[in-house]
Amino acid sequence: MKVSVGDRIPEITFKKVEGDGATDVATPDFFAGRRIVVFGVPGAFTPTCSNSHLPGFVENGDAIRSRGADDIAVVSVNDAFVMKAWAGFTGAQDKITFIADGNGDFTKALGLDIDLSVAGLGSRSKRYSMIVEDGVVKTINVEENPGEAETSGAARILEQLQAWY
Repeated sequence: MKVSVGDRIPEITFKKVEGDGATDVATPDFFAGRRIVVFGVPGAFTPTCSNSHLPGFVENGDAIRSRGADDIAVVSVNDAFVMKAWAGFTGAQDKITFIADGNGDFTKALGLDIDLSVAGLGSRSKRYSMIVEDGVVKTINVEENPGEAETSGAARILEQLQAWY
């Protein structure tokens, strides 16, 4: 079942990329008492993710935070080493929190997994964005086509934050 507005984020532990490595973080601890913009991507270093989706959130990070977000986090079904390399390659390591969902546990618990085996990618995440407040989903935007980043892009999140805050 896909996560919906009003649902609580499932209790999962994922890897948060930090400094020279990654630390285990439980979702209740990560989301507690904070408003976080989360966006999920099919894969680090993939064209739409690297050229469109992530850059939109990096470029609009200050505006997103000025409208009430405490953090912006990107989640991908990649290991922590790949997510750390992607953060460094894009120069976004100090602007976005990179979350490695290596086994896809978080993605599957949200019901946002997709089989991209036809493209040689295996089980991945649908492209999405959401606003989570104190562990509760306030908005969710899921792309119909994983090769697009319009519905789930930073501009949409800015509109939603402006409407609320």
